[in-house]
Amino acid sequence: MKILVVDDEQLIRKLVKDFLVKKNYEVTEAVNGREALEKFYADKDISLVILDVMMPEMDGWQVLRDIRENSKVPVIMLTAKAEEQDELLGFELGVDEYITKPFSPKILLARVDAILRRTGHDEEGENSVINIGTIELNKGAHTVKVNGELINLSYKEFELLTFFIDNKGIALSREKILNKVWNYDYYGDVRTIDTHVKKLRGKLGADADYIVTIWGMGYKFEVK
Repeated sequence: MKILVVDDEQLIRKLVKDFLVKKNYEVTEAVNGREALEKFYADKDISLVILDVMMPEMDGWQVLRDIRENSKVPVIMLTAKAEEQDELLGFELGVDEYITKPFSPKILLARVDAILRRTGHDEEGENSVINIGTIELNKGAHTVKVNGELINLSYKEFELLTFFIDNKGIALSREKILNKVWNYDYYGDVRTIDTHVKKLRGKLGADADYIVTIWGMGYKFEVK
């Protein structure tokens, strides 16, 4: 699988590339936002994007906005900032993972592996289609329909909905959702869950009440 690594720092690109190549990933590099978009749209085989925020010509936020208008490809953002507002902005724009510099290459690789492992490339469940209430979820195609209409979910929103449906009727704590959907090595704030649930409910429209809030704990997916 091919990964696009975007960062204006050569040492960062080399560090990330070396670790990815050792795991047999193919790596394409870009030094700024404009080059990133050129390479992204020129190559339809890119499975994931690792994207720096602070870059010349076009920053990572602009690149992410452009990609999300046209693609659901998973995006991992790299940033030197650790501000909550920046992290929430990334999730609002559709980022799938958020890693603050300096970071551990091994942790980055673990998150890359986890994302690509859950994108339907594994043989088990490739053609699995789940129908529940008004929702049709296709794990292999990574698509969701509500009342027969296709809705546009980010990668992480899809994973969150899948986890809810797979555990329908079960009260899930925010910590458990973080561990299962964001992977075991994600040390983020549990408010990340609330941000994604809010967006997911908005996209489910009239069926947003399928996701029930369990006050002081987390959420439960329930179809009455």
